[in-house]
Amino acid sequence: MAKRLIPSLNRVLVEKIIPPSKTNTGVLLPEKTKKLNSGKVVAVGPGLWDREGKLIPVGVKEGDTVLLPEYGGTEVKLGDKEYHLYRDEDILGTLHD
Repeated sequence: MAKRLIPSLNRVLVEKIIPPSKTNTGVLLPEKTKKLNSGKVVAVGPGLWDREGKLIPVGVKEGDTVLLPEYGGTEVKLGDKEYHLYRDEDILGTLHD
């Protein structure tokens, strides 16, 4: 049975990207090069409502690659996969090629 989590309010479900520990040619990479903390957005909540009742949407969308804070987020396990839930304002930015 497959489960899908739809985050509440302004929360974002992220699957962290694990950087490679070595290059294609087999050269081991130092720990410093693996420091970038990024993830792929799997699902987003609808957003928050302001005082006037207007919906403020989440700033990222499914499929975005985002820069995450070093600490924080709530770990969530669905099946054999591990995800993290962050508030929209905790996400540091989006990464583009």
